[in-house]
Amino acid sequence: MARYALIATCSFGLESLVAQELRFLGYDGLAVENGRVTFNGDEKDIARCNIWLRTADRVLVKIREFKAADFEELFRGTLDFGWEELFPIDGRMYVVGKSVRSTLSSVKDCQSIVKKAIIQAMRRKYHIAQFPETGPLYKVEIGLLKDVATLTIDTTGDGLHKRGYREESGEAPLRENLAAALVILGRWTPDRILADPLCGAGTIAIEAALIGRNIAPGLRRTFVSEKWGQIPGDTWRSVRDDAVARINTTSFRVLASDRDGKIVKKARDNALRAGVGDFIGFQRLPIEDFMTSRKYGCVICNPPYGERMGESKEVEELYESMGKVFSKLDTWSFFILTAHPHFETLFGRKANKNRKLYNGNMRCYYYEYFGQLPPRRATTGRKVV
Repeated sequence: MARYALIATCSFGLESLVAQELRFLGYDGLAVENGRVTFNGDEKDIARCNIWLRTADRVLVKIREFKAADFEELFRGTLDFGWEELFPIDGRMYVVGKSVRSTLSSVKDCQSIVKKAIIQAMRRKYHIAQFPETGPLYKVEIGLLKDVATLTIDTTGDGLHKRGYREESGEAPLRENLAAALVILGRWTPDRILADPLCGAGTIAIEAALIGRNIAPGLRRTFVSEKWGQIPGDTWRSVRDDAVARINTTSFRVLASDRDGKIVKKARDNALRAGVGDFIGFQRLPIEDFMTSRKYGCVICNPPYGERMGESKEVEELYESMGKVFSKLDTWSFFILTAHPHFETLFGRKANKNRKLYNGNMRCYYYEYFGQLPPRRATTGRKVV
C-alpha cells in the first residue's frame, strides 16, 4: 500500500483530543498544529480514521506544499504532481480554497488556477480536451498561508460530525464531534452515572453511550473515498468488521432530560437510530425538578446561551436555577458549555477550570467543576488533556 501524509482537521481547542485519539489508534510521529494533526498512514488508515475518530472534522490527504507568491508559481507547483496517476479519467474534480495573509488573496482565482493545472496534468495521460467528470468525487483544497500553498484532498465527504443518527436536531444543535469532546474532557467512564438535564436533541447522551459501548462513530455512514479506486472495498469491510467486533457489552445508564416533551421524543428517536436507545433513560423534566440520590455522578450539558433577542433574562434565570439545583449534588462534577459572559456569576460558583472551545463559529467556554471521584478511583488521579 502507498503511504500518505494524512491530516485530521478539527475545531480550535480540540487538537490535543484528536492527537490523543490517534495515539490510542496506534499512530505516532504526530505534528499538532492549530486546527489539525498531521500523521502518516496508508489506504487502510484512511478508512480506520474516518470510521473511528470522534472529535475530528475531516481526514485529508496532503498532496504537496510549495511557495506560491504569484499565479505562475501556483500553477507550476500544482502541475508538478502526478494527478493523472491519482484521478481516473471520469473523476469529478471540485476545488475549494482559502487564503490567509498571502499575496494571492482571491480564493476564486486560486481555485480556477489549481483546477486548470490539474486538468492539464490529466491530459498528459489521457490526451483528451474535456473530461466527463461523471465518476467518483475528489475534492481538492488549495490553502494559502503566508504565500505557502498546501494542496490536500478530502477523504471524508460530509463532515465527520455527521454520524447518521440525528434526523431531528432541535433549534440549535450541538455538533456530534464537539459533544463527544465534552464527554471525553469530562473524564466520564461507564462506571459513573452521567446526566444531561438539558438534553435537547440528546447528542451529549448519545455520544456518551457510543463511547461507553466503544461503538465507532462512523460505523453507520459512508465516506466519499469509499468510491475511489485507491481504497478497495474489502478494506472498508475489514475495518467495519473489526469495529463491530470491538463493541463491548458494558452495562451502564445515561440520564437525559428536558422540559420539552416533543424534544425528548426526538432525542429518543435519535438514540434508537444510533443503536444506544437501551442505554439512555429519557425523561420530560424541568431542570428545577432534577434530583438524584446517586453519588459521584457527572453532569455534562450545553444549555442555551441567550444570544437571541429576548432570551437573555430567561437564560440568566436558567443559570441561577442550575446553580441552586446542582449545589445539592455535593459529590458530583459538572461540565457546562456556554458562550454567556457572566455564567459563573449567575451559576454562583467559580469553575475549577475553563477551556475555550468553538461551537461552530461561536466562542464558548467549557466550565469544569470537579466533584469527588468514586472511592475506588480517588487514588488514580485525573488525566488532564
